Amino acid sequence: MDHATDASVRGNFNDAAFEYAGTRSRFFRKDRKFLVETDGPDGKLATFEVKYTFGLDPLQQYLIEFPDGRVQALSIAWDTRPKDQGGQRWFHLYPDSAITNDDPLHWTKLNQNWNFMCAECHSTGVHKNYDAAKDRFATTFSEISVGCEACHGAGSRHVNWARQNARSRDPDNGLLVKFDERTGIIWSADAGTLAPTGSGPAPALRKEVETCGRCHARRGQLSEDWLPGKLLSETHRVSLLDRQRFHADGQMRDDEETYNYGPFKQSRMFAKGVTCSDCHDPHSAMLKAPGDAVCGQCHAADKYESAGHRQHANGTPPPTCASCHMPERRYMVVDRRHDHSFRIPRPDLSVQLGTPNACNDCHRDKSAAWAAQQVEAWFGPQRHGYQTYAPAFHAAWSEAIDAQALLAALVQQGDASATVRASALAELPRPDVDLIRRGLSDPDPLVRLGAFDALEGIPADQLWGLASPQLADPVRGVRIRAAEVLASVPATRQPATDRDRFAQAAAEFVAAQRLNADRPEARSALGSFLARQAKAVEAEGEYRAALRLDPSFSPAAINLADLYRELGRESDGERVLRDALSGSQQNASIHHALGLALVRQKRNESALDELRLAAVLDPGQSRYAYVYAVGLHTAGRRDDALAVLKTSLGRHPNDRDSLSAAIAFSREKGDSVAALEFAERLAHLMPGDPRLTELIKQLKQ
Repeated sequence: MDHATDASVRGNFNDAAFEYAGTRSRFFRKDRKFLVETDGPDGKLATFEVKYTFGLDPLQQYLIEFPDGRVQALSIAWDTRPKDQGGQRWFHLYPDSAITNDDPLHWTKLNQNWNFMCAECHSTGVHKNYDAAKDRFATTFSEISVGCEACHGAGSRHVNWARQNARSRDPDNGLLVKFDERTGIIWSADAGTLAPTGSGPAPALRKEVETCGRCHARRGQLSEDWLPGKLLSETHRVSLLDRQRFHADGQMRDDEETYNYGPFKQSRMFAKGVTCSDCHDPHSAMLKAPGDAVCGQCHAADKYESAGHRQHANGTPPPTCASCHMPERRYMVVDRRHDHSFRIPRPDLSVQLGTPNACNDCHRDKSAAWAAQQVEAWFGPQRHGYQTYAPAFHAAWSEAIDAQALLAALVQQGDASATVRASALAELPRPDVDLIRRGLSDPDPLVRLGAFDALEGIPADQLWGLASPQLADPVRGVRIRAAEVLASVPATRQPATDRDRFAQAAAEFVAAQRLNADRPEARSALGSFLARQAKAVEAEGEYRAALRLDPSFSPAAINLADLYRELGRESDGERVLRDALSGSQQNASIHHALGLALVRQKRNESALDELRLAAVLDPGQSRYAYVYAVGLHTAGRRDDALAVLKTSLGRHPNDRDSLSAAIAFSREKGDSVAALEFAERLAHLMPGDPRLTELIKQLKQ
């Protein structure tokens, strides 16, 4: 990041024009200022001054400051690549859409806000300084770009050490942390296999990786009290593997950026102790050796550069190590980034599960089956990759019958990474108390956090006994999550010995949400926390604040409507939901909530309209179709109800609620054959259930 000057600006501001979604934007200069004429927050053309540049290669963005301290990133960027590579042009970051001023992705909206989205990692010593009462920012930084203290922390002690020249008295040179994981570690080729072997075990605390992860992870900020070398979960909530950002085998998707911390922590290299600076110079941001030579620091050329390993002797250009083991994904239209999970190509998984593979990244004219046959011909039928969890996550994300068993086995797999085990816990279809208890006591905070995600569905009377020990967890992020989960337990039911610990952890949770009070998700989370503590007035205020920030933010609208339901203010809840829908007509969750609200008001015809819209807009949610079918059945439209269930079961064949309803509706209709079919399918999901066994017996008779 830099101030916009002749030296820093790369884009063409010589009265250049760019057209997008019906708007003709113009980039020009006046009085030594860099200006852009484009659509503003109201959709009308206006002129804005470019305050800062953002990035250098392969693109540069431009930041515009508003009077309330908000700094917004323009979505039209400059392609800094050479012209013969397609660069030296203006382009839009969402080329396949038509983002206008009423879209959440418009450059003037929350999701393009530098103060929250960008500042912490692109400047040094950032303090957001958001004033919630005035809805204003007074964000500050100690250095406009990434300086020494961005990675090493406060440097005053180091400066004093340098001035005193007292090297012998401080082995850490006055720095807050010594990044010494590589000290004394030598990587050499195993005499038998030629595989690289480190001279020492991987340290328990990976200070360097955790420090780099602050900006190279997909995460949310909990506190500005970050210190280098500490666990990232102390001050940030790290994203786990999920279907929005990752493929089932852990490869990063190309439609939503995951950064490198999560992928790298899945890798065998991380497990063995490899750290960031083994490959990257942290000060120049360059590789420590060019091309394959950086891999050759540890991987013996006799083995890994041989024709027997590469199998592409006649390839032009020849594939590199990264071509096969670090496939590229493209973000922000032109920015290609390597997947750092360091995996072997698995076209066989592409055939089975639909995951991508490096072979077909190049051989786009061939099928995954062809690539799998080639790999098997070269290396035999057995694949020995480190990442073996694709079937488990694929089962979870496709609602397969064996998902619970596969995920449970993965949680207990000792050589699986903490990221993977945490993600498996979070994805469990049904809570498993024994697995959760073990997860909550795992040495890695990510696994403990994953165990908290698995607590959904645990009876309230078991929650305190399971989760309360983590109120005193050594990692702040875990304490915060514990307080959030336990907020629903009334103070009168909390053991007296735990109340102070809960109060302290709850204060940390509240502080984390206050830090992010400029975001609707933080205000809504705080509202839900307060609602669970029976603080209805305060909860209402937080939900309202979230909706002021984003009137169509569905979690806040739905939770506020539910709060009004509990308070007997059903009509107020309906009004909230309709207001949210006015700016988000395609939001299935709001339509569903509104349908339920109308059912409670006995306005059944209008309710069915809303429930139908929810089911149509989001067929991926089996619950929406199930509730709509129940509504149709209640209205006497039994054939329609069964038709909805059958369609939904085609997409969600293992949904127990839908199968149970289909059994009941079919029996009521007198269709014993259909009822028996549905009952046998449900019995397959619930083997040994005595009621189902008896029902099937009756239906057969």
